[in-house]
Amino acid sequence: MASQSDLPSAGSPSPMDLCALPATEMARMVRLRLVSPVELVQAHLDRIALTEPVIRAFQAIRAEAALSEAKALADSAGLGELPLAGVPLAVKDDIDVAGEPTRRGSAATPATPAARDDLLVSKLKQAGCIVIGKSQLPELAIWPFTEPAAFAATRNPWITERTPGGSTGGGAAAVVSGMAALALGSDGGGSLRIPAACCGAFGFKPGRGVVPLGGDGRPRWLGLIEYGPIARTVADAALMLDVLSGKNSFRDPQPLENPISIAFSDKHPFPGAKATDRVRAELRYATAMLRNTGHSLLEDNPPYPASLGLRFLTRWLKGIAEDAAGLEANLLEPRTQRMVKAGRFLGRRAKPAAADPYGRQLAPLFARYEALLTPTLTSGPPPVGTWEGVGWFKTTLGVARWVYTAPWSLAGLPCASLPFGHDNDGLPIGIQLVGPPGGDLRLLSLAAQIEQLRPWPRLAPHPA
Repeated sequence: MASQSDLPSAGSPSPMDLCALPATEMARMVRLRLVSPVELVQAHLDRIALTEPVIRAFQAIRAEAALSEAKALADSAGLGELPLAGVPLAVKDDIDVAGEPTRRGSAATPATPAARDDLLVSKLKQAGCIVIGKSQLPELAIWPFTEPAAFAATRNPWITERTPGGSTGGGAAAVVSGMAALALGSDGGGSLRIPAACCGAFGFKPGRGVVPLGGDGRPRWLGLIEYGPIARTVADAALMLDVLSGKNSFRDPQPLENPISIAFSDKHPFPGAKATDRVRAELRYATAMLRNTGHSLLEDNPPYPASLGLRFLTRWLKGIAEDAAGLEANLLEPRTQRMVKAGRFLGRRAKPAAADPYGRQLAPLFARYEALLTPTLTSGPPPVGTWEGVGWFKTTLGVARWVYTAPWSLAGLPCASLPFGHDNDGLPIGIQLVGPPGGDLRLLSLAAQIEQLRPWPRLAPHPA
């Protein structure tokens, strides 16, 4: 549980209290001028000064720029109309922020500052967000652990010897340790959901086409990648998704009022892989809890064709090869160099993810059910360094047996991970929600209902 000092107190909140507030509450207080954006940003910078030397969530901290932007926001006549007024935001370091290099976790990338903000960053700034820093990721966002060779490994705020997951590992660690209220990241096979599960946050990967693509607007990893939020509450993530999508239809999702049909399954996509007893027990508890509210829950395994892993792998590797184009190959990590070569060979005939039949093969499942529950991971986060020095293929097999997330990126479906219980070491366990095309709002409402029935701690205990 969060320590007492991490929880808001009555009266005027202290700087540490401010860092524990939901983003929606931070923005409300700023809009009403109960708290200034400068005060809010400074509270987070103070928290970073205490916490970042241990967690190493950031590639860059924008202390001077963030305070300057907060002062300008405080003087803005339109402050009261901004949905995310003054909210400190961590941006994954594969997304451009003007004036900051985009290193992508690699020594092979230039240290030249980006000339302009990415479209998604611009949307969030226009809504009132203040970019507090660029969050760390594995090289080229490849892995579900955040240990780039060129920079310090990011650590899990709950137990610092463990990984926070990846590839948006820095963002999840920053949110759960109170160094940022929201994190913007990308997800091509679980990169929002995996770190959310490892760190005890809520991560949401929108369905294909809901959020505009970052960068130059072209699909990354042949369309596997979508962009979305990591947050401490469902309402925070929904508001951020509302701003990113521009649809004005996701904010303030209400818990479901009418029962729906929900499938659940602990069957793993990778043959022979199996979740731990503790993870499966939490999934059963989640299903019983929802059944008691009136929902219809049945165990029903999704189809996982034998070729599914290879179909994901070829697109993933080709995407890595495309991301490495133009970089000095000898400056990439040795494991990445081999993956780039494999991607150039195996991905020669790879088609966009939208052309894969898996989404259509899932149609009968989602004709019977309105949502699917699975574990996010087979077990809690492993120790930092677990895959250090291990070859790319053996690492790929290892992480494939750990995650439940990749099939839904291939299918382009909306999905989320939310905290639900903890393992025997006290680390968070994540439950994954998957919906049909267009089911983003219903998933958010289902997540809001679960959050209401079984709230989770907003912050990990402070590592100091």
